[in-house]
Amino acid sequence: MKIKVPQLLWYDNSELELDFPDSWDVHFLPPKGHDRPRLSRQEIERAFANPIGTQRIRDLARGKSEAVIIFDDITRPTPTGEIAPFILEELKEAGISDDHIRFVVALGSHGAHDNHALRKKLGQEILERFPVYNHNPWENCTPVGTTSRGTPLAVNREVMNCDLKIGIGCILPHPQVGFGGGSKIILPGVAHIDSIAHFHREVMASAPQTTGMGNYDDNVMRFDAEEAARMAGLDLTVDALFNMRGEISALFVGDPPLEHQEGVKLAKEVYATEGLSGADIAVTNAFLKSSETAISIFVAIRSIKLPGGTIVMIMNAPEGQIIHYLLGSFGKTYGGRQYVQRTIPSAFKVIVLNPLKDLTCVDLFGDAQSVTWAKDWGEVVDELRASYPDGAKVAVYPDGTMQYLVGTKPS
Repeated sequence: MKIKVPQLLWYDNSELELDFPDSWDVHFLPPKGHDRPRLSRQEIERAFANPIGTQRIRDLARGKSEAVIIFDDITRPTPTGEIAPFILEELKEAGISDDHIRFVVALGSHGAHDNHALRKKLGQEILERFPVYNHNPWENCTPVGTTSRGTPLAVNREVMNCDLKIGIGCILPHPQVGFGGGSKIILPGVAHIDSIAHFHREVMASAPQTTGMGNYDDNVMRFDAEEAARMAGLDLTVDALFNMRGEISALFVGDPPLEHQEGVKLAKEVYATEGLSGADIAVTNAFLKSSETAISIFVAIRSIKLPGGTIVMIMNAPEGQIIHYLLGSFGKTYGGRQYVQRTIPSAFKVIVLNPLKDLTCVDLFGDAQSVTWAKDWGEVVDELRASYPDGAKVAVYPDGTMQYLVGTKPS
């Protein structure tokens, strides 16, 4: 049986063919909205002309002197270069000239971007017309105050120097905040490392049962981020949803909390996945967030038999996995402030398919010694055949970084 999964979003946006033995019981499990059509230009224009809960950008911008467009980084699939021109046209209508506009990458605690990454996100024309700045979470952050949940909020100085603040991001399931996008463009996006650390540790620890993949309504981290965005003066956000080809399938524009709430209503439908329980093997691909492959393990671990199951993680990101200054490793036994040294439990096996292997790419969920490595699908199948000579029940998730399970069918 042959199945194709998407790969290399920021490169050739192609497909990888997975060939399973015909005798195996293979279940292909995409999210419910995997085949939604791509938005047309007219539909995008309509979203900007009818913002949710606020005025359109040209009206918000009148009388303002300095504008900043904050955008999510290369770990997110948002095609900022496709969205930004609509914002720039609105700013032009309001009389704000190019020399009063700048872009800031909302890196949070991720590594800085070079121009190769920025060209993928923005396109060359924006780099030639506007200054584009990396966020530095250690320096040049302006104290804003303290949230009601105790987060000492300091925000990127260049952002705070502007009297018009617009965010561009995307809504995808998130393992802590429930769904990304919205106010996260401020916290953790352009916040100080102390703010980011408190947000991820103390705020999350205050009510951990409200957090997790797809958990949104009562999420304390979401509430803290929304409060932080209000304190920072975020005026408007633009959030995209995607289909399985990485195309924008819906766009929400407006007041940060309100547009995000509307977007999440749809996201709960289109990214929801009816999984499979009791599988011998769970194959989980990373596509939209291929440099954060660790996220894809969440759908897989709920699908396999324990003990004895096998997870195959497809990690095809030529740039490698993200540099994470809060959670990542920076030595054999140490890392960022919230780094935890991990190993794969003996109850299950993990095979990592990575054509460009590096020994630290699994540090967010395991270690190099506790995973089995493969460089192509043939090596994966050889390993699986050896473990399951009599056949296997297999769950295949075409993009574990955009899917969340709303239930599991019994095996």
